[in-house]
Amino acid sequence: MNIRIASFAHPDAVRLNDRVQLEYAERYGGDGDATPLDPTMFEPPRGLYLIVYEADGTPIATAGWRSQSTGPEGYTDGDAEIKRMYVTPEARGRGLARLLLARLESDARTAGRIRMVLETGTAQPEAVALYESSGYLPCAKFGHYRESPLTLCYSKALTA
Repeated sequence: MNIRIASFAHPDAVRLNDRVQLEYAERYGGDGDATPLDPTMFEPPRGLYLIVYEADGTPIATAGWRSQSTGPEGYTDGDAEIKRMYVTPEARGRGLARLLLARLESDARTAGRIRMVLETGTAQPEAVALYESSGYLPCAKFGHYRESPLTLCYSKALTA
């Protein structure tokens, strides 16, 4: 297994994003997640995007964070927002999501971010279990889906 820093526009990132969008559509209906994302949002030092590869070069997981600040969508100055945390079904159960989460937290902390935030949903109990077992606590809703009753928002302090 190999974790590489990549662009959100990298062809492997695009393919995995397409897969997660299909999963969102299956779980929630509709066309998937319509949150506006620009590849430049994930460029260091204001963000990071990672792709996990099998030894044979097959991409199997992604995760990224992007900087946020106080504004109308409910973010707070110093926030780092997790986006597109995804492990392919065939690679699940190997601890990849937990590994990616720790890497994102470390990188965001190093970049000076003070709180990690994320949106997930009621139809993703596996994600909820991961985040809660990793120290994330429910918080005030923020982001593109903050008005949806299906949205769950979590945060974790990145500083002592």
